[in-house]
Amino acid sequence: KQGVTSVVLLERDRLTSGTTWHTADQPTPPWILGLPWGSSCLIWELNMSWRSPPPPAASDERSFCCLLELLVSLSGWQLGKVYGVESYVLSPSQTKDLYPLMNIDDLYGTLYVPKDGTMDPAGTCSTLARAATARGATIIENCPVTGIQVRADDFGVKRVYAVETAHGTIQTPCVVNCAGVWARALGRLAGVHVPLVGMHHAYVVTERIEGIQNMPNVRDHDASVYLRLQGDALSVGGYESNPIFCEEVSEKFAFGLFDLDWDVFTQHIEGAVNRVPVLEQTGIKSTVCGPESFTADHKPLMGEAPEVRGFFLGCGFNSAGMMLGGGCGRELAHWIIHGRPEKDMYGYDIRQRFHHSLTNNNRWIRERSHESYAKNYSVVFPHDEPLAGRNVRKDPLHEELLQQGCVFQERHGWERPGWFSPGGAAPVLDYDYYGAYGQERHRDYTYNQLLGNEYTFDFPPHHDIIKNECLTCRNALALFNMSYFGKFYLVGPEATKAANWLFTADVSKAPGSTVYTCMLNKRGGVESDLTVSRISPGDPASPLAPAFEGDGYYLAIGGAVAQHNWSHITTVLQDMKLQCKLLDCSEELGMMSIQGPLSRAVLQEVLDTDLSNEAFPFSTHKLATAAGCTVRAMRLSFVGEMGWELHVPKADCVKVYQAVMQAGARHGITNAGYRAIDSLSIEKGYRHWHADLRPDDTPLEAGLAFTCKLKSSIPFLGREAVEAQKAKGIFRRLVCFTTEEKVPMFGLEAIWRDGKVVGHIRRADFGFAIDKTIAYGGSALQVSLDFVRSGSYQLERMGVTYAAQAHTKSPFDPDNKRVKGFY
Repeated sequence: KQGVTSVVLLERDRLTSGTTWHTADQPTPPWILGLPWGSSCLIWELNMSWRSPPPPAASDERSFCCLLELLVSLSGWQLGKVYGVESYVLSPSQTKDLYPLMNIDDLYGTLYVPKDGTMDPAGTCSTLARAATARGATIIENCPVTGIQVRADDFGVKRVYAVETAHGTIQTPCVVNCAGVWARALGRLAGVHVPLVGMHHAYVVTERIEGIQNMPNVRDHDASVYLRLQGDALSVGGYESNPIFCEEVSEKFAFGLFDLDWDVFTQHIEGAVNRVPVLEQTGIKSTVCGPESFTADHKPLMGEAPEVRGFFLGCGFNSAGMMLGGGCGRELAHWIIHGRPEKDMYGYDIRQRFHHSLTNNNRWIRERSHESYAKNYSVVFPHDEPLAGRNVRKDPLHEELLQQGCVFQERHGWERPGWFSPGGAAPVLDYDYYGAYGQERHRDYTYNQLLGNEYTFDFPPHHDIIKNECLTCRNALALFNMSYFGKFYLVGPEATKAANWLFTADVSKAPGSTVYTCMLNKRGGVESDLTVSRISPGDPASPLAPAFEGDGYYLAIGGAVAQHNWSHITTVLQDMKLQCKLLDCSEELGMMSIQGPLSRAVLQEVLDTDLSNEAFPFSTHKLATAAGCTVRAMRLSFVGEMGWELHVPKADCVKVYQAVMQAGARHGITNAGYRAIDSLSIEKGYRHWHADLRPDDTPLEAGLAFTCKLKSSIPFLGREAVEAQKAKGIFRRLVCFTTEEKVPMFGLEAIWRDGKVVGHIRRADFGFAIDKTIAYGGSALQVSLDFVRSGSYQLERMGVTYAAQAHTKSPFDPDNKRVKGFY
């Protein structure tokens, strides 16, 4: 439909074989899953059958706060208001009126979405097939793929060349792997790792139930079970804690089914009977148990694979293919044609979700996929962490901090400091599969208990501990272990040419300079924010200074987005065919950030270089000696204080860390984690890429125009789009809000202006120095600065609105004096 008609679909057997023919066909409204639209919009576009019941009558009955917490965590209920999706919070009696057969004795209330419904999967696919072939596509059934030819170009970049089948070869530069549970095997044909696993997924169809006709679909998240209307009967299924893995599914498996394991499935019957008691006297008409693919984070695998250019993924839909297929299909088409999706698909992009060391780590994939499956219907709390697939990547300070009470978070396989518990060590233990498969559940598991204590949408019980970390940083100093950061070198004869094109700021300065900059896409959207330091070659080479010819730049990037940055830079370098290299030294270097008003006094005792403003100004770096070890010291801050980063070879990290802590002891130094960084950075107005800064924001919209070298004549990727927007005017802005009332906010809260919903919050936290809740948002605000200043604002949290003030500058240190050492 977007204009490319030379498209061939190769079907191993017949359309809908494998999983689609027996799917439970429940397309949820897409805003619940983070897409502005999904299969439901595609269905309406094609005028296909869509069945949903009528809305309920209005009522003044109030719901309970805990229900509202559940709605926020499970459905993005507030976000639905932004997109105009109809939904209702129903009391138990209203629920009973709508669904007379439901047991409401244990309910506080329910969320009712009239646009939820059911669809016929076979009919959907046949309709799509007819529409596609009418526009020029070719569909070939009974044509299995036997090989994928991959060739390296003159620069050694692997690219798709052709697809081999039993009936001949098709030459093509582009392949999309939509093979579901067989996608991993298909990926191996091209040398691509597809991180998914197959599992048995089942439901049963009941005999006829009197009075069930026209009832809504039901999802009971406590019981991890769903009940879907199927004519005058119900389909019952769910997500169990002990799913059966499919180690290998036969290539000839098409329209077959597995035998249902009642020992596994009975738990769903028990949950369903509790919710709809009539099922206890209702027979089972049929059982359906087939293979489905599941991923480590329960999201589809999409986008171009990092190993081979032209090899795209559209698989691993976690039993939600009918739900997400429409929206994901449209985005994937745009991705292939234009090089990137139209919407922000960061959470689905295979290039940025998993570090390359994890995509073929079978233990990690299996553990994380199991946990994601088992917790599919669980409440998602703001500070939860996985228990599966942990301790894969540890930095040199891990054991040292563990003994000091560090409670770790997991990001891209890394264990990074979250916060520090005064209760002592809380190690993350090997995954126990929640007691499934004969595994014994861990007892007295301190780490899990600490996570469980934070299962709340109020301020967590450790709020005051994080407050102390933050205020110690503001008033004295704190040490942040940021070793999980991505640390790359861009070096070579054309490194400066690459840097000029990649980075919005002018980074081609003398060695010793450090620049905060963005990278953009062609549409001017921000793909990254990072620091870039000009360096000299090492002689001899070391992790702190590699040997190279030409120019060199050191890139420091947040660890959670390092893989995305690597992929973005690599793609640009390949497309431009430049003579330079990108080197990854993330594992070879540690990184400590010492921040606060007393950081200079402490570090002056540790480093052998003058740290005065004159000798070591902000945004510069130099090699120095600390505790007898060579380090790269950078004067930078992620928290809005005077401070330095120490980039240290991994073998020296513990020694340097201990020297800093010893020197800082009499000054009141403390360890601090990323929970504190989140609070301190939002208080200062610093962006976190993909939390409040996304690829569909331009630097002008995000308040980052100062990073763009628009006054120079140096071209950079996305410059034309930024200049066009600047000439036209900026009418979409990321806005800072604060609330006087101390209420916890976490993102997705609705923004009200003068009585109308105008956007939603992307990122929120509590600022301890200003003693207020701070939130950044406004993705739907088509506004000028005067518009921002003139409105009356409220932020809606769990159905309650709170008066808010909009700010055009950071409410903390708006003149930026503290980072420059002026207190």
